[in-house]
Order: sequence, then C-alpha cells, then structure tokens
Amino acid sequence: MDSSRLPTDDGVEHGSSFDRARSGAPAAGEAVGDRFSTDEIFQRVVATADEEVSSGIQKLYLSGIAAGLAITLTFFVYATGKAAFPNDVTGLLAPLLYPLGFVYIIMGRYQLYTENTLTPVTLVLTRVASVPSLFRVWLSVLAGNLTGALIGTFVLANAGVFSPEAAAAAVDIGTKGIETPWWSLVFKAIFAGWLVAGLVWLEHAVRDSISRVVLIYLVIYTIPATGLYHIVVSSADVFYLVFTGNIALATGLWEFAVPVLLGNTIGGVFLVTLINYGQTENRFPEGDASRPKLTLREWLFSQRISTPEEPASRPDPAPGADS
Repeated sequence: MDSSRLPTDDGVEHGSSFDRARSGAPAAGEAVGDRFSTDEIFQRVVATADEEVSSGIQKLYLSGIAAGLAITLTFFVYATGKAAFPNDVTGLLAPLLYPLGFVYIIMGRYQLYTENTLTPVTLVLTRVASVPSLFRVWLSVLAGNLTGALIGTFVLANAGVFSPEAAAAAVDIGTKGIETPWWSLVFKAIFAGWLVAGLVWLEHAVRDSISRVVLIYLVIYTIPATGLYHIVVSSADVFYLVFTGNIALATGLWEFAVPVLLGNTIGGVFLVTLINYGQTENRFPEGDASRPKLTLREWLFSQRISTPEEPASRPDPAPGADS
C-alpha cells in the first residue's frame, strides 16, 4: 500500500487526493469533501452490494429475520398510534413512530428486501454478479423478513401486548389494505419501493449518523402518511389478521402481499436503480476497476460473482541484467 494513503483507526485511507474506505469506495468527495458525485455514490453502493452478494444464505436469512422482527416494532407503534389518535382526520399523527423499525434496520445494517432492490442489482447491471446470485439474495432476505414478521405478529396476536384499542386498530389497518383494489396496491407500492430504494441511495450520500437518522425518518414517515404500502409491513398486517382469525392466509397473501411485493420491486429496480445506473460512468471503487464482466452464459445461469483481476507479477530480471 502506498505510504501516502495509510488507513487510520477509522478504517479510512487518507491520501493526497481524497479519502477512501478500505473497500476502495470514496469516504469523501473528490471535488467537494462533504458531497459525493453520482459516480462516487454509486461506488459506495457497489461496495455495500459486494458485501451482500458475498454473504452466505444463512447469514442473509438470519439478518433478514432480525429486520422482520424490527418491522414488528413499526407495526406495533403504528397500530398504537392509530388507537391513540382515533380522530386524526389528517392521518399525520398516528404514523409519528412508524419509522422506528426502519431506523433499527438501516442503522443496524440488517437485511431488508426493499433495500436489496438497489444494492445487489447494481452488480448485476454491471455484469460482475449473475442474475441467479441476485435471486439468491432476494429470496434469502425476503424469507428472513417474512419469518421475522411472522414471529413478531404471532406474539402480538397472542401475548396480550396490544391494548384492546390498539388490537382493533391493527385489524382495521390490515382490513383496509385487503379492501384496496389489487392494481391500486401495486401502484401505491411502486411509490413506496421508489422511496425506500431512493433512501438507500441517499443514505450512501451522507457521512454521519445524525443525517442518516433524519433522512430515514423523513422518507419512511412519508409511506404511511400518504397511504403507501411496504411489503414487510404489509405482510405483518396479513399475518396479524390470520392469527386473529379475520382472514385466510392465501387470501391475505394474494389480495394484499403479492401486489405490494410486485409494486415495491418495480419501484426500487426501475425508478431508482436503472435510472441512477444510467447516469454514472466510473462505477467501481478504486481497485475494482479490473473486475472482468461475466460471460452472458455465466450472467444468466451461474452463481458467479466476478472479482478484481490480480495484476500480473513481474518476471525476475535475467542474471547479469543491469539493476
């Protein structure tokens, strides 16, 4: 490593040009120190994506469970808020604590499905990770999220945690979602997916925890305040209705969870990831520029993830050669 760019205790290499994390992703903007260019944000996203797609199924699943349990907090405080403000005609008071679970997830680096409509997709678009590897991440994380939400809502439905008013409010929230037309749910979820994937993009553009928390709160609060739907929260709604005997599981999944899942995926992948990908040029952190693209066959059918090529070693000088 160049002695002019030694890492310090904060894991950041300080050099004559600008700072980079050990992954090679920029830790400060090149033109303006506290602002990143679009390329620099994308490089930071790629560094995060590398960590995710390189993780095993068990790690992704367990992290997904932690995120699903955290979403139970969002479900719990939202229903409690609905009960506390029954005459809130604006709908702006009940969701005041709705972002709590998302703060846990993003600050705790848990895996949430809607976040993964941005990060691992960037590696697939650049053809350094395969399409099957993306589906492996998506399915592992989504399964974990649903498991966590299932466990959390089972406790809420059977352990007397809710007050009677909050329990009734939780049923009303889920029932309203079930009664929303299928395609309306899709389009509402598209906007929610756009918000969450956009949040992940913006979260990679800030450098301190306070800014991240404020950003998370403002963006996530917008989801319930405007009547949008998030797949893991909506799944918690469905599970609670099932555990309280209000609907059949198949009905809740098809009429509520499936359209929300479809919309969130479209909103995250197409409205954020593809558009942001299209406006970047230098897409890899320093040291990753030599990563070869996968062949079309590997990209479509393998589980491969490309790694940076090692530079060719210099041959030993011939005996008697001038030094």
